[in-house]
Amino acid sequence: MKRTFLLADDDPDDVAMFREALLIIDPSIVFYHAQDGRGVLDILGDTNLEKPDIIFLDINMPIMNGWECLANVKQYESYRNIPIVIYSTASHYKEVEKAIEMGAVCFFTKPTEFNQLTTNLRMIADNLSKDLPALIGHLKGVQCKAY
Repeated sequence: MKRTFLLADDDPDDVAMFREALLIIDPSIVFYHAQDGRGVLDILGDTNLEKPDIIFLDINMPIMNGWECLANVKQYESYRNIPIVIYSTASHYKEVEKAIEMGAVCFFTKPTEFNQLTTNLRMIADNLSKDLPALIGHLKGVQCKAY
């Protein structure tokens, strides 16, 4: 099964870790990267690229931050059903609540350990077509909307 992930993050180390984890999980996963929210919109608008199966948004990025990007993506009917995960070093409950209220399926606190990142991304990659919040909400550093 072909899977496509899109990560918006301006930290090169975090991007490299994310990419490396995906390569370990499954080298056939298509990985797109944007430096900021504007780049996400550019990738989504590029008809030569596959639509991502899931989008991860860092909150603090230049030009267009994760909150602005989330709001923009949710305005477009053709992108509204793509699951969006806020992916941030922050984990304050107010930010988690805001993410869920704005339409993100989960809030994923960036793990400090590579193995935890790989475990979390593997669970997400293996369950993309299923009910993500119910299946991954128990993972360390992941908080999802309740059903």
